[in-house]
Amino acid sequence: MRKSLTVAPLLAALALSATAPAAPPAPVVVRSAPMAEPAAAPIPDAADVPYPGGAIALDIDASDVARGTFRVTETIPLGPGARELTLLYPRWLPGHHSPRGSPSELVAMSFTAGGKLLDWQRDPLEVNAYHLTLPAGAREVVAKFIYTSPLLPAEGRVVMTQEMLNLQWEQMSLYPAGHYVRRIRIKPSVALPQGWAAYTALDGLAGVDRTGGGNHLSWPETDYETLVDSPIFAGVNARKWDLGNRISLDVVADKPEQLALPPERLPALRALGEEALIAFGSRHFDHYELLVALTDRMGGIGLEHHRSSENQLEPKSFIEWDKFDWDRNVLAHELTHSWDGKFRRPAKLWTPDYRQPMQDNLLWVYEGQTQFWGWVLAARSGLQSKETVLGILAGQAGYYATQPGRGWRSVEDTTHDPIIAARKPRPYRSMARDEDYYSEGALIWLEADQIIRAGTAGRKGLDDFARGFFGIRDGDWGEVTYGFGDVVAALGAVYPYDWATFLKSRIEAPGQPPPLAGLEKAGYRLVWKDEPNSFDKARMEDAKNLTLTYSLGFVLDKDGVVSAPRWDSPAFNAGVVTGAKLIAVNGVAYDVDGLKAAITAAKGGNKPIELLIRRGERYLTVPVMWNGGLRYPWLERVPGGKGQAGLDLLLAPRRTAGAMR
Repeated sequence: MRKSLTVAPLLAALALSATAPAAPPAPVVVRSAPMAEPAAAPIPDAADVPYPGGAIALDIDASDVARGTFRVTETIPLGPGARELTLLYPRWLPGHHSPRGSPSELVAMSFTAGGKLLDWQRDPLEVNAYHLTLPAGAREVVAKFIYTSPLLPAEGRVVMTQEMLNLQWEQMSLYPAGHYVRRIRIKPSVALPQGWAAYTALDGLAGVDRTGGGNHLSWPETDYETLVDSPIFAGVNARKWDLGNRISLDVVADKPEQLALPPERLPALRALGEEALIAFGSRHFDHYELLVALTDRMGGIGLEHHRSSENQLEPKSFIEWDKFDWDRNVLAHELTHSWDGKFRRPAKLWTPDYRQPMQDNLLWVYEGQTQFWGWVLAARSGLQSKETVLGILAGQAGYYATQPGRGWRSVEDTTHDPIIAARKPRPYRSMARDEDYYSEGALIWLEADQIIRAGTAGRKGLDDFARGFFGIRDGDWGEVTYGFGDVVAALGAVYPYDWATFLKSRIEAPGQPPPLAGLEKAGYRLVWKDEPNSFDKARMEDAKNLTLTYSLGFVLDKDGVVSAPRWDSPAFNAGVVTGAKLIAVNGVAYDVDGLKAAITAAKGGNKPIELLIRRGERYLTVPVMWNGGLRYPWLERVPGGKGQAGLDLLLAPRRTAGAMR
């Protein structure tokens, strides 16, 4: 019986299989496989030869401040027998360290020759290039287009308001491909609203034509590189101060009363130039324009040029000088760039035109040492108080002492950040890192300074490196390039030391100790207190936020919304992330004082702080375990120190009656 039950189903299955149709053959798999075609490269590389057509005429109508438009007419003469022309919109912009130039704001574009409209085609690979086929006998091409300035920050940086504008020539001009930009001649002119003043490093304002109620400015012919390096600040509320040493302060403001700089504040601004000239021992400009916009309407900026800089300060920075002491370091930083970055430039960051990519590896010199000198010169001149500069240093020391991203990413790798991240916000900046070559670079240069001072019994320091490296060729305002070996050799000429190993270990290797050695060698140490230092306090008050980075581990804006959560902080580990809104603390509606009191009350205990947060449509009660109290970074003298510490000596004024004039 057991056997028949087992065999019967098997026999039935065999019978069925004998009568079933055969399985269809497996389908033949076909995968089309195209072959790559070589990418066309119709755009010639830049050559060190003059553009054969002659000087380009560039005329910009910047008078339409109501709609925020710049109307451009560019007349491009052609060389003999030219039958085609490729025009480029600048892409790799000096000082941006990345391909920022985008023609997306150029509209209503047309090209004509002999009064006839020309066909044009955007290059499909390099979309900043425009190809034109020219009719026989064409002598010039007239390009017309409109640059539509962003009207809101969400659209980009606002460069025109009803009171002022910032005209950057590269944003509203095209140039012929195939030539070093220094070999392209150009004659610029600009129409401004009636009554506006304009400031720029361009020389020789040729005339002011106010016929028809306009305000038309023109300058002599120059080269395209110099033009791009000479932006304009213009406005209805404007004033100029002579600071001596061939340096001027050129200011536009949202309101006329914001220009009332108290006379007793001018000495600090004058001293900035004096201290820079003493530090570097030369000047690489015939004149220098500190272009400043006192505004919260036009977009913020801090951008270097050889004979000028573009700077934005808060609107009341002049009339409430002490309150905005935290905000003025940009002036010292950008002035330093005339020597470091513009005159001496990393060889791979110098490019012959604005099409060739830049290589950013040495930005820890270009920007890192500029950051160092920006802090030092601000303190030496009195542009910022010593207390403020110590607060800046404390903030950077505290940040890098607790930054988890240093474990996996080197300082050198952050030099690529302008390209790979384009300065966009990050969800977890402390782990991702960003452009840390600025401030961590500066702290490394502080250590180098103290090594030199210790090894020479105080006779030398980074000042000697600055004079020997950046101060060469007094009066030369071209560019002199360098590489890593040049930096090492210049340091060694000041003080023999294994500088290559010193720099490589700190710059190229991740997972290094926090960059506090320079501060400690200079007689100061990082400590933590329950109140912010003066710099951090002023910044928080201006931004109307509450920084709890080193306690709970985030920043709260004025509405209680979380930003900048620190990786592996108590809040991060509890699940508090960017965008969460704090509703209540320990069952009580959130306010700033209540939260600070709760953090203080939890100090030394073993109970979590209960946060009620809203994330999207959900309300969550989140226990955050932190018993360390409020925590803010400060610098204080190393115990047992006598007399002036090394950092005190570094920040002390250098100017004397014999300062350069």
